[in-house]
Amino acid sequence: MNTMTNTMAESVATVRSVVLVADARRAARAFLDRLRRPSMTAEGADNVVLVVSELVTNALRHGGGTCTVELTAQVEGLEVAVHDASPHAPRTRTPDMGGGAGGFGWPMVNRLARATTVTRRASGGKTVSALLAW
Repeated sequence: MNTMTNTMAESVATVRSVVLVADARRAARAFLDRLRRPSMTAEGADNVVLVVSELVTNALRHGGGTCTVELTAQVEGLEVAVHDASPHAPRTRTPDMGGGAGGFGWPMVNRLARATTVTRRASGGKTVSALLAW
């Protein structure tokens, strides 16, 4: 039997500029500290913060400059969902090994997460979600 007592949802940050990516990371750490579930390992918590950082950075860079982060503790893991105004899904591209143009983040998110999804929102834009294991 699955009960709602094992679920905690919180919108942790609305990010308006690249400067505030650090605020999203801090909010994710604070969320993890408040959970009443079995403790996540230090590595697992670091992975959540890394995924938050990457998805927020991508949303700011490619999604219109504003996003909302939502973290949800579920029985099967912790979901990171980032909502932004762009309808375009993340895409895998060849990493830029010397020019600093990126290409590493989305593959990394997919390696760290048990599952990733991209959902178009009826109000416009999309939600990129990653489910991470406890």
